Amino acid sequence: MPSTAEQLSKVVYKTERLIELCAALQEENDLLKLESEALTTALNVSTNKTKELEEKLRVLKLAKSFSETNEKSVDIKQKINDFVQEIDKCIVLLKK
Repeated sequence: MPSTAEQLSKVVYKTERLIELCAALQEENDLLKLESEALTTALNVSTNKTKELEEKLRVLKLAKSFSETNEKSVDIKQKINDFVQEIDKCIVLLKK
């Protein structure tokens, strides 16, 4: 039967191992949190880019529909410029 000193030594050793394991898991957790934040940021950027491209597509479709109605080219360009300015205003508001 192991002595009290041996049992205490085993308990201390196992406690130290648990502390080391806990520290390693905490470090891994911190790294995973950073990775999660980076992925969330990347997703947000991609989502915003998708919205911008969808808006550009909508404007292009609208411009195409204007050209099909045989409006003057100058009027169409002015309407497109108005749409682009409105989109830019929306983007500025979204970034605030």
